[in-house]
Amino acid sequence: MQWSEAPAHCKTLNGRFRPARMSREGREVTLEADRPKSIVRSIHRGSNTPMCCSLTAAAMQRFKHGLLPVGLILIGLLTNVAMAGDLQLDKLHLPPGFHIELLTDAVPNARQMALGRYADGRGVLYVGSMNAGNVYAVELEQGRATAVRTIASGLSMPVGVAYSKGQLYVSAVSRILRLDGIDDRLSNPPPPVVVTDRFPRATHHGWKFIAFGPDGWLYVPVGAPCNVCDPDARFANIQRMKADGSAVEVVARGVRNSVGFDWSPLDHSLWFTDNGRDMLGDDLPSDELNHVEKPGQHFGYPYCHQGDSPDPEFGTRRKCEEFVPPVVKLGPHVASLGMRFYTGKQFPDEYRNSVFIAEHGSWNRSTKIGYRVVRVVLDGQGRVVRQEPFVEGWLQRDASGNESVRGRPVDVLVMPDGSLLISDDLAGAIYRVRYAP
Repeated sequence: MQWSEAPAHCKTLNGRFRPARMSREGREVTLEADRPKSIVRSIHRGSNTPMCCSLTAAAMQRFKHGLLPVGLILIGLLTNVAMAGDLQLDKLHLPPGFHIELLTDAVPNARQMALGRYADGRGVLYVGSMNAGNVYAVELEQGRATAVRTIASGLSMPVGVAYSKGQLYVSAVSRILRLDGIDDRLSNPPPPVVVTDRFPRATHHGWKFIAFGPDGWLYVPVGAPCNVCDPDARFANIQRMKADGSAVEVVARGVRNSVGFDWSPLDHSLWFTDNGRDMLGDDLPSDELNHVEKPGQHFGYPYCHQGDSPDPEFGTRRKCEEFVPPVVKLGPHVASLGMRFYTGKQFPDEYRNSVFIAEHGSWNRSTKIGYRVVRVVLDGQGRVVRQEPFVEGWLQRDASGNESVRGRPVDVLVMPDGSLLISDDLAGAIYRVRYAP
């Protein structure tokens, strides 16, 4: 790997970032101060010294073909990020009548969310992470987070969490793990049981959003191990398996990197987000929202992007007309991650069955884009009508055009009371959106 001398802005970053101070009582974690700085330490796997780098031309060529480790990508994401202790919720904009509040900011590197046992306003929210390597349990009572516990640690990119019949399933690159009877063992978590270890070990797009479908099967995406390449059949797809890890089968092909999916409340069909490739400029290709109408459909990667844009290298092999186009183009490099259909009753009726999508935000676009939650509006037949911002303001621009990032949405989750939760891996936070006109 080749590195060049750190640029000037890195000295500013190193001067600004300090490791978070954390106190631990048993396995319960309380962040005392400098909470957002924990992101730096988690990205660098426990180091108390933040890193900063720039890539040489040769290294950039390696990245273009997907050969640099994912850690390099994450380091690049820190550029121009404002890490103030104040989350500045007052700068977030929502439609009239909606309010956003902080549920907790004690979940470093928070990624996918899954609701565990929940009744009468009390329950447990499980949260995965990326480089923090942890899985968290957020204890809830009447809309408040009363405690945050680390129930698993030292895992490889445990982004995905899925809950079924009292068991918590966790993705860890090549493995799917299970924590049995976890709701009753938060203070003394059981050791993870390996459900399967047969997924590829590649870490480039190796993190996995997972979820149980209405059929009772566990759905697991396997991203392409590169920016753009023509990988073997193990990669670039969405698979499903029985809860015991058996009967694995492919549901969708030609999927570069899906980090969010859900099932339509109208017909129980699978919809998913997919992140477009890099290095084709600021405006190509768009991220996608896709709809699987029958098993085994191919969605274009690596031959065709956004349904109508042949890849410069692989596009001569197959035509775009051979593949399923997206139902909507979400925008170039917005990093569309977690998505959910809104099935609650708290929001106005026109929000029912809309799709909420967390846009993590661009990492290498010359002008940043994303860093928000959007709503995709569907008609009564499930056809896309339009997309519109729902929560934005994590990306700020001052009068001189300087950009700063206050948060990076990762996942959304509809709660039983109809409120919407949003995870933020930059701030280590979970927000709650409610409607109260």
